[in-house]
This record gives sequence, C-alpha cells and structure tokens, in this order.
Amino acid sequence: MVTGSGAVVVDRLSYMYPRTEIPVLRDLSLTIESGEFFGLIGPTGAGKTTFCLTLNGIVPQFYGGRFFGSVTVLGMDTVECPTRRLSRHVGVVFQDPETQLITPSVEDEIAFALENLSVPRAEIRRRIPVALKAVRLEGTERKHPHELSGGQKQRLAIGAALAMQPDVLVLDEPTSQLDPLGQREVFTVLKQLNEELDITIIIASHAAEMLAEYADRVALLADGSLKAIGSPAEIYTRRGLLREHHLRLPQVTETFMTASDRGVPIETVPVRLDEGQQMIDGFLDSENPPPAIGFQCDDASSHNRKAISQDNSVLSAHNLHYHYPDGTAALKSVSLDIHAGEYVLLVGQNGAGKTTLVKHFTRLLLPTVGRVKIFGSESRNLNVSEVARRVGYVGQNPDHQLFRATVESEVAYALRHQGRLEDAEIKGRVTESLAQMDLTYARDLHPLSLAKGDRARVVMAAVLAMEPDVLILDEPTTGQDYRDARRILKITGQLHRFGKTIVVVTHHLYLMAEYAQRVIVMGEGTVLLDGPIRDVFHRVDVLRSTYLTPPQAVLLAQHLSKKIGHSYPILTPRELASVLASAFTNEVIS
Repeated sequence: MVTGSGAVVVDRLSYMYPRTEIPVLRDLSLTIESGEFFGLIGPTGAGKTTFCLTLNGIVPQFYGGRFFGSVTVLGMDTVECPTRRLSRHVGVVFQDPETQLITPSVEDEIAFALENLSVPRAEIRRRIPVALKAVRLEGTERKHPHELSGGQKQRLAIGAALAMQPDVLVLDEPTSQLDPLGQREVFTVLKQLNEELDITIIIASHAAEMLAEYADRVALLADGSLKAIGSPAEIYTRRGLLREHHLRLPQVTETFMTASDRGVPIETVPVRLDEGQQMIDGFLDSENPPPAIGFQCDDASSHNRKAISQDNSVLSAHNLHYHYPDGTAALKSVSLDIHAGEYVLLVGQNGAGKTTLVKHFTRLLLPTVGRVKIFGSESRNLNVSEVARRVGYVGQNPDHQLFRATVESEVAYALRHQGRLEDAEIKGRVTESLAQMDLTYARDLHPLSLAKGDRARVVMAAVLAMEPDVLILDEPTTGQDYRDARRILKITGQLHRFGKTIVVVTHHLYLMAEYAQRVIVMGEGTVLLDGPIRDVFHRVDVLRSTYLTPPQAVLLAQHLSKKIGHSYPILTPRELASVLASAFTNEVIS
C-alpha cells in the first residue's frame, strides 16, 4: 500500500487493454512528489506510454480494459474524475506529435487548448509568443502545422502543452525527433517550469544524458513492472541492470566505467558531463600531469577509413535549389556527390533541409533550380517506380508509407508489383526481412496496430526486401530503444560491407561512430561542412551553429586535448577509456 500526499500516488496499479490477457502494467506502486522532475526509462514495450496515459485518465476512460488499483493525481482519482477536469491540471505531450496537431496554423495550435480552458484572450495572446520562443518556432506563426518538419511538429506539440502551464506535465518521448540542442532547450525549459512555477514534470525518455543531468529521480520500467527507482547517479551506475533491459548509460558514465575495467581506480563514477570534466581536471592539475598520450583508433570504427572511388557517383546534386509551395526556401545552392559504397551521415537542425534533400534523391521532389542525378540519369527523366528499384527510402514518418492490411502484405507489396519475381522468391525475401527486423511475430497483424517503433521497422523490412543498391533512412532510430536502434544500424553496417551505399539522417550522433564514414552538415538549406566523421565530430563550432552537439565522448576528448595540448580525434567511450587508462595509471579519480 502506497500512502502519501504526493502530486501522483500510484497504488498497486495493473492494467490490461481490451481483448488481451497479458497485463501491460503489473502491480505498480510509487509516489511522485509535488514539484519533482521525474524520469521514466525502459525498453520498447515496457509500458511507459500506458503509464503516462493513466495520469490523465485516458487509460482506462478512453481505452476501456481492466484496471486494478488506483492512480491519484493532485488528489483526483483518474478513473473517477472526468478527463476534461483532469486536463486542466495535467498536460500531456504524446510521442507522435501528429496525433495532437489539429488546427490550421501554428499559433492556433498554441491557442486551441487555452481557448478550451477559457483562458482570457489577452492572456492567450501573451502566452503564444512565449511558448513559441521556448521551443524555437518564432516566425512560423502563420504556417500550417503539416508544413513543418517532423522535429518542428514535435516542438509545436511541446509548446502547446507548455502554454497551458499545467500543475503536472507528462511527456512521452518528447525530444526523440529533436536536434541535440533542441533537446537541451526543451529540458532546460522544463527545468525552469519545474523550479520557477513548481510544475511537476514526468518524462519518459531514452535521452540518458539529459535525464542524468536534469531529473531528480529516475524509475526503470520493464515488462510492466517497476524494476528500480532512485537518483540518476543510483540508476545510471547500475550497468548490469541497464544492459539486462537493453538501456544505455550516459557516455560519460560508460567512459569512466570502461576505464575502471581497465585498471583505473575510480571512487565515484560520474553521470554528468561536468562531473567527468572535473575528474579530468583533478588529475591533470596534479603536481605531475601526464605527457601527451598516444591514441589508436577503436577497431570497431576502422572500416570507416575504407577508400571510396571518387569517380563512381550514384547520387549527385548540382546547384540545387528547392522552394516549397508556401515560398519556403528549403535548399539553397546545394552541390554534392555521394559515391558507390559510401556510408554517409546527414545531420543538421530541424528544418535544415535534410529530408528535402534526400527526397530529391528518391525523385519524390524535383529541383526548383539546378540538377539532381540518380545513377547518372537526370531525376526529371525518371519516374518514382524506376528509382525505387535501386534507391530504397525509409521516411521519417512510417505511417506515410503503410497502407496494407497485414505486415506480410506490406512487405511483399512492392515485390509483387515489380512483376518479375516468383511467389517462392517473394515469400523467401519477406520472411528474411521480417526476421532481420524482429517482426516475424507481427506477420499477420495490421501495421497500424503496432507501436510506432515497430511500424518504422515494417517500412524498413519492405525496403530491404527490394534489395536496393542505395538505402536512405530518415531518422530510423526515432522511437526505438537502444537495442532496436543498434539492430537497425547493425543491418546498415552489414549492407555497407556487402557494397551497398548507405545514407542515414539522424540527430542521434552517439549511435553513428561505428558506422558512418562521411558526415554532411546542413544548416538553413545549405551544406556547412562535409568530411570524414573524425574531423566533423570535432568541429564543435560548426555543429553548434546548426543546433547540434557532438557525443559526450567527443566533448570529454576535447576537454582532455585542451588540458594537455595534444589533439585526440576520439569518437567513442571505449577509445577515450583507453587513453584515460594509459594516462591515469596508479591515480585515483574521485
């Protein structure tokens, strides 16, 4: 029995959706205090989204099902209290922003919920610019929400929730589509609301580094059960527990734990970047700082140095400009070539033009000015079906590519309409693709009945079954837990080794060190930087100009480099741990 007067009191909660026999939540009991910043972590399918929906009464009032125990928010029982009343006090941001955007303009989206809550007109007008500034959407007031990029839509949904100034704000993976500095901005705004207005923040997220820095407590949910709860330091230093549930450590924590494994005596493992930097400072400021330390690339990334023929361009853009119908200049004088056998990472802020560029390489868009060539042919002289046979594309929103009644028929659709494969060949390819994506269980299910992460893998399975020469993935790890994200990227790595050309668009830079060879950085529709990953990841100034920040291992390496006066082009915690182990022999870091 949980007792107490916290903002949220959960007592022996279990829940089963209609027509199911397996509980999604199992005997959960916990109290979240008023004014707490509470993080919720767990693998895909852990029950995090369902738990979030119990806090505003959508579960079970909307979904039905069997609900046991109780959830009380600000003294209101979420089963007995109408959702309309709960919504005045509990704001919710869902994982998929498109489920929340319903009005014809950005400013109307901010105003909509406020109008329903009868907030005075003058106050609504005051809150709109404040909310848009907080999520970096100034200047988009008159745009239709569906004209925004995926990350911008997510920021708009967050802005609409922030404008309501609820007592409790619940967010389900709210930053999964945001650029790194966008993530930090959202967490910073949430922390300000938490501290200045005493709003209770409950956030389900895979952003380990952000939760380690901002959360007061973190709970680990797996298989619907509460496995652990404690401070970020208590949770993120339990490496075995996190690995058991396919979760990752913050990179600073992974770095120093790996260094400890290699003989470095460490008293307290850091979970925040500044703590790791202070550890390095403490050692290097000692009476006998180490000399410059040798560095050898991690074997896992050695394939990134493979030579690529510069004469074999498969995708190219020359003086490419593109204007959307509303006048937005999405691309400005972009010129680049992608060569056969390359693994290219395309990065940049939300709205930088990344998706617009790759849609030109699939012939979904045609240049306003300039030229695009696909395997040497002008894109204007090709049709989409011709391109699709050789260039596979997994879009940012999987729902835009799903239209069949079962997962199996979805994966088989394009194969059957090629008209050149026997049924046995089609069946074999479908079976293999489903197995690669761990979707065999879903063969007979409707694609839209699956979680968003699983829906994205259905689209990828359909593309893989086509066996294209080029594979383009736009934010393929969004909505995936660490295990599934690594599984997807491992497949891209295997395809790359088989000679396929890979282009990945993602904000999750920490995942890419072992795979990408080349990084193209975009900002405001132009190419800002183009080069090898070890060079680009250490150009922090350019990355930050387009709202990116490199992984913590890179930032720690740069801190070490400045202290010693020797450059370390480090990409991974394992590489940095090797350097620290050689530098900190017989030293205690505390």
